[in-house]
Amino acid sequence: MYSLFLNNRDLNSLLLPLYEAAVSGMLLEVSTTPKPGLVDRNNSGAHRDMDFNLFMRSTASISFYMYEFAKAGFNHDGDLKELIYKIKPIGIKAEENMFKETHGVNTQKGIIYLMGLVCSASGFLIKQGNPFNSEDICSTVSNICKDQVEDELKSISKKENLSSGERIYLKCGIRGVRGEASKGLPCVALKGLPFLKGGLLRGLSLNDSMVQSLIGIMSLVEDTTVISRHNTDVLYNFVHIKAKEALDLGGMFTKEGKEAITGMDKLFIEKNVSPGGAADLLAVTYAIYDIENKYKK
Repeated sequence: MYSLFLNNRDLNSLLLPLYEAAVSGMLLEVSTTPKPGLVDRNNSGAHRDMDFNLFMRSTASISFYMYEFAKAGFNHDGDLKELIYKIKPIGIKAEENMFKETHGVNTQKGIIYLMGLVCSASGFLIKQGNPFNSEDICSTVSNICKDQVEDELKSISKKENLSSGERIYLKCGIRGVRGEASKGLPCVALKGLPFLKGGLLRGLSLNDSMVQSLIGIMSLVEDTTVISRHNTDVLYNFVHIKAKEALDLGGMFTKEGKEAITGMDKLFIEKNVSPGGAADLLAVTYAIYDIENKYKK
């Protein structure tokens, strides 16, 4: 275990690679192109209130807090489920700064939640002084938040001002980003990371590997951003189906797959479909991939 008497310079040397991985994940997610229905370097997807430059500014406004999340995880002693209450105020400050920079546009609220958990979990694991991998990160994320998520979901019906995700939970039973985190990021573990690593191993560029990873995530995730604009039918019978069709054609490995993904972008924009939850998980996927390479067993 690392000494409790580390000075700031020592702490920076331990945590800065983690911070860099988190910020890289956020920047690369926005830059990945094409992303059906999402803001990328080609267009603003199914969004009229945000564009690529706004996402760059938004990312800059929340990046500092990723280090704060990591530091909170590193400094935590005791039961992991208590860590969630230490990092929640950091997340609130990050959201406030994001909304200030974007003039009220919700660009990355989901990323703040997910990346905050990943940074906190990784900071905690770094403190233990042992190498760790993506499975360790995902299980630690679950251990940090699962009890709190269950408590929150049980009390949602008593709340007066519900978020979009909370309304969807009450109506459909779909847990969204909180459910994904509490279960240990299954879409990242089952789709995001395998598709990202597989793309890179088979010679795709980083951009194209990220696209492949995104489509893999889209084929599985119960994306409440899609549901909030439409319904579960659009999620299961349109988004999931289109993603699976593109993958069956080879995705970014084939001409036909690439054409299918480009076609998805046009179709998603026409139908006002934005798989924002999948985008958040893509950012987290790259961050975990990068963290694993820096601290792996």
